[in-house]
Amino acid sequence: MAQSAIKEEMDAIVAELNQHNYNYYVLAMPTIGDYEFDKKLRHLAELERTNPDLADPNSPTQRVGGDITKNFVTVNHKYPMLSLGNTYNEQDLRDFDERIRRAIGDNFQYVCELKFDGLSISLTYENGKLLRAVTRGDGTKGDDVTNNVKTIHTIPHQIKTHEAPDHFEIRGEIFMHKAAFLKLNAAREELGEIAYANPRNFASGTIKMQDSKEVAKRPLDGFIYFLYTDKNEFKNHWDSLQAVKNWGFHVCEHNRLVNNIDDVLSFIHHWETGRFKLSYDIDGIVIKVNSYAQQQELGFTAKSPRWAISYKYKAAEVETILEKVTYQVGRTGAVTPVANLKPVLLAGTTVKRATLHNANEIERLDLHLGDTVFVEKGGEIIPKVIKVNPDKRKPGSVKVQYLHNCPECGTELIRKEGEAVHYCRNDEGCPPQIVGKIQHFISRKAMNIDGLGDETIETFFKRGLINHISDLYTLFQKSDQLKGIDRFGERSIDNMLIGIEKSREMPFEKVLFGLGIRYVGETVAKKLAAGMRNIDNLAKATVEELIAIDEIGQRIAESIVEYFGKSEHLSQVELLKLARLQFEIEEKIITLDSDSLIGKTFVISGVFENFGREELKDMIEANGGKILSSISAKLNYLVAGDNMGPSKLEKATKLNIPIISDRVLLEMIAGK
Repeated sequence: MAQSAIKEEMDAIVAELNQHNYNYYVLAMPTIGDYEFDKKLRHLAELERTNPDLADPNSPTQRVGGDITKNFVTVNHKYPMLSLGNTYNEQDLRDFDERIRRAIGDNFQYVCELKFDGLSISLTYENGKLLRAVTRGDGTKGDDVTNNVKTIHTIPHQIKTHEAPDHFEIRGEIFMHKAAFLKLNAAREELGEIAYANPRNFASGTIKMQDSKEVAKRPLDGFIYFLYTDKNEFKNHWDSLQAVKNWGFHVCEHNRLVNNIDDVLSFIHHWETGRFKLSYDIDGIVIKVNSYAQQQELGFTAKSPRWAISYKYKAAEVETILEKVTYQVGRTGAVTPVANLKPVLLAGTTVKRATLHNANEIERLDLHLGDTVFVEKGGEIIPKVIKVNPDKRKPGSVKVQYLHNCPECGTELIRKEGEAVHYCRNDEGCPPQIVGKIQHFISRKAMNIDGLGDETIETFFKRGLINHISDLYTLFQKSDQLKGIDRFGERSIDNMLIGIEKSREMPFEKVLFGLGIRYVGETVAKKLAAGMRNIDNLAKATVEELIAIDEIGQRIAESIVEYFGKSEHLSQVELLKLARLQFEIEEKIITLDSDSLIGKTFVISGVFENFGREELKDMIEANGGKILSSISAKLNYLVAGDNMGPSKLEKATKLNIPIISDRVLLEMIAGK
C-alpha cells in the first residue's frame, strides 16, 4: 500500500477514535462497544509500529482517557492516572505472566480485582481530611469534582485513625448500582430526557453535574483500589488494601491474593458468570503484581504499568426467537421498533424485548419473523439484537418491513433526509404524543407543577378533560368532574390547582422548554429566550435569524420554524397567553462594573481554559461591551479560544477584524 494511503487510513482511525474517546469520557454517551474500540486501537498501534514516521503525536495510542471538560477547575495529577493494557483472551495473560517471570523470576504473587464499570477518581487526603477529588481526565490532569464526590456516602470526608500518613492519594472507581440506575433512568424518560445507556454513563454524567445538590439526589457508590504515599508505608499492594479498609474506605470484598497464573484464570472463570449476580456492573478483571519493589523493577510503558493488565469479558449474548416487532411512539412522535422475543435468560435476567433502534437497523439485520437472533447485553442494561443466525431461518419466513403509518393514529410516517428515525406528524391528534407532551410540560425541569403526575395526566386524557397543554388551565372550571375520579379527593384537587396557579409565574425559558419543540432542550430554550426576548419574535424568526443565536444550529432552527408554521401550535400559544403564562424575558437592570468596553462589540468563539463562554459574555456586558451573534463588518473584536470554527476565523480575517485572546480581553477591561 502507498505511503499516502496508509497515512490517510491512520488519520481516519485517529479522528474516529478521538471522537469515540470524547463521547465516552466527556459526553458520557459512548457510540461504540469496548471490544470494537480496542480492535481499532490495536490496528492503529500496529500501523504506527510499522510506519513510525507517519504516526500522529496526538494519536489515541499515546493518550490516556479523553479530553477535559471545561466546566470544572483543571488539576494536575501528582501521580499520573495511567490506563491498563487489556486483553480478551487467556493466551495474552499467559504471555503477560511469562514476561513478568523473565523480568523478576518466579517468586511473586498477583492480586486479582474486579474491573468496575464506572468513573475513575483520585482522592487526596491531608491530615486525615478529604482535600480534593479529581477525575482521570487525560491522565495527567483532570477535573476537580470535590463537592460532588463529597455527596457519596461511602467516601469518608475525614478518616478516624492516626495510622494513616499525613498526606496520601487514593484511587478508586465511582459507580451506580443497577437498581438505582433503572429507577433513575425511568424518571428521566418520564421527563422526556434521553435515557442513559448504562449505569457507567449515568454515574459519569452525575459526577460532572454543576449542582452538587442534584448529585446528592442520585445514589452513587465507590470502591477504592490503589494507594499512593510519598514514603513506602507498605511493602505490597495487598497489605495497603487491607490498611485502607481499616481506615474506613470501601474496598471490594471480592479481591483475591493468588500465587500463579492458573489461580488468576480460575478467578476470571468464576466471575465470567458470577458477575451477573452482582448489584453493580463489572466488565473484566484487573491483575496486579503484588510487591511494590517488584512493581518498581518492572516499571512502565508510556501509557500503562508493565506490572498490571486487565482481562475484559466480551458482552454476554444468547440466541432466541424473534416472535414479532412492535412499535412505540414517543412524545416527539419518534417511532421506535421493538423486538418481541421468546423469553430467554441473559446475564442473569429474563429478556422478552430488545431495541431495534430504527428502520436502518432492521434493514441491516435483514430481519424475518421467526428468525433466530443473537441478543447482547454487555454494559447495556437494555438488551439489543445484534445479528441473525441465517442458518436457522425457516423457508418462507416473512421479511420485517418497517411501518408506513403510525401504529397509534394511522397517520403516514415521515423520515427527514439524513435522519434515521421515522416520525408521526400528527402531534395534535396522536394519543401518546398528546399525553407525552402534557407530561413533559408539567415535569420538574419545565413548569414543575406540583400535585400532577404522569398517571393523573393519562386519566384526565382518557376522560376527555384535557387534550392540549392549555386545557390544564381550564381545570379550575371542572371541579365537579374532577371530584368524580377515584382516589382524587378534595385535598388532591386543591394541591393540583395551587400547582397550576403557581406555574403562571414560571419564566419564559421554562415555558418555552415545556412546549416540547423537537430539539429544544433546557439549555437551548435559555439561549432562544435570551436571543429572541419574547415568543412573538421567536414565532416570526427565520432560519437565518435563529442560526445567528449562539449554539443554535440548522436542525434546531428548522424545527422551530416548522413548529410555529402550524396554526394549531400558534393557537395553543394564544390560549396560554390568555392563561397569563410568561412569554417574554424579564428585563434586568444591569449595573456596569466599568465603562471600559462601551461602544465595542464582540463575538466569542472556541473553548477557553480558564473561563466558560457565558462567563466571558457576562464579563463583556458588565463592562459596557455588546455581544453580537455573528461576524460582520460591524464587529470590533473576535475573542478566540481553542477549536474555533474555521469559517469564523476565515470571515474575520477577510474583514480585518482583530482576533484577541481572553488574556487580551482582560487587559482591555483593566484599561491597559
